[in-house]
Amino acid sequence: MWRAATKKAEGTSEWSRRRLLGILVMAVVVAALLIGGLVYGSYLALAGIGDDANAAAPDVATGENDRSTVAQGAAHRDEIAAEPMLTVPERAAFPAETISTQAPVIKIPAGTGVNGPAFVRSGFPQTPEGAIGQLAQIDLAVLQSMSLTTAEEVYNAWALPGGVRTEDWWITASVRAFLTSTGMGSVKDPSASVSLEPAAALVKGTDGPDWTTVCVLMKVTASYKQEAQIAFAHCERMQWVGGRWMVAPGAPPAPAPATWPGTQLAHEAGWRTWSTDDTTDPDHIEGDH
Repeated sequence: MWRAATKKAEGTSEWSRRRLLGILVMAVVVAALLIGGLVYGSYLALAGIGDDANAAAPDVATGENDRSTVAQGAAHRDEIAAEPMLTVPERAAFPAETISTQAPVIKIPAGTGVNGPAFVRSGFPQTPEGAIGQLAQIDLAVLQSMSLTTAEEVYNAWALPGGVRTEDWWITASVRAFLTSTGMGSVKDPSASVSLEPAAALVKGTDGPDWTTVCVLMKVTASYKQEAQIAFAHCERMQWVGGRWMVAPGAPPAPAPATWPGTQLAHEAGWRTWSTDDTTDPDHIEGDH
């Protein structure tokens, strides 16, 4: 199967930038379709919407307004996770002109730089911003390797019991869609590369100090015969357990809007520009002294 794919790749008409971009889009869409119906159906049930044909459309989540310091329980957490986010067209993920108005900034801690389970960078504080930093590192570890084995190892090491199966995890589905579309098997070809840059984030909601739903927005650059870029968005329930943030149990959150960072649509979706808080980096602290 891989030999046949390689033969096609040698033709410029087969492996154009447009085709690679289409594959990236497919990876995002397949993952979204995998969980989208389940999540939205859960939200309608929780909100009591659907039986009345004239019911108003649900509100769109664009980030939290208040941080809950007292936990309210499972029902509240399900409601936060399942609340729909802004629906955007597929083309919104393509590189586009950014607006001149500076978007709000969210400062994300750098972590300690120490590798945790499955060689994922860890050491993020018990704050929603710390949860964002940890989720980004989980995504980076899997998506840059584009390996189903790595996806399984990382998910098993960083997900609490009670969530989706490893093969149904949003990131695993994205990796599978990319590898299947390129005919690479279970791991990406050595000649291919995928790099990610965290560009924006938001805190969708919190329930006490130990639980939050957060979202990250990445710039993805993929190279395979050609090079293409796309925005990739991912939300997860996160829970503080044993001194680290882990993927929490429950149905996956509603899909996040994949918008090119810095655009007007990204601003409307609630994305805040990523800014790394270097003061949390041990090397930075040592340098100051």
